[in-house]
Amino acid sequence: MPTILRKDGYTFKIYLNDHTPAHVHVRKGKKEARVTLDGLEIVSNINFLSREVKRILEIIEEHQDELLAAWDEYHERRI
Repeated sequence: MPTILRKDGYTFKIYLNDHTPAHVHVRKGKKEARVTLDGLEIVSNINFLSREVKRILEIIEEHQDELLAAWDEYHERRI
């Protein structure tokens, strides 16, 4: 599971050969979330506060092209 981005203490990872839609796993300590890259939808959230979720979404939006390119690099095609 490569780390694609680290920012503000958050780690953004993509699992190899993961299912669609394109998404990242975000971790900080024991907290974890899964967020789609195209629609910026929170698929799951374990222990992040609403202000942290807001910041996570901002970071993903800022780096969306980079994160989508990484997803495409690790997966043969995005559906």
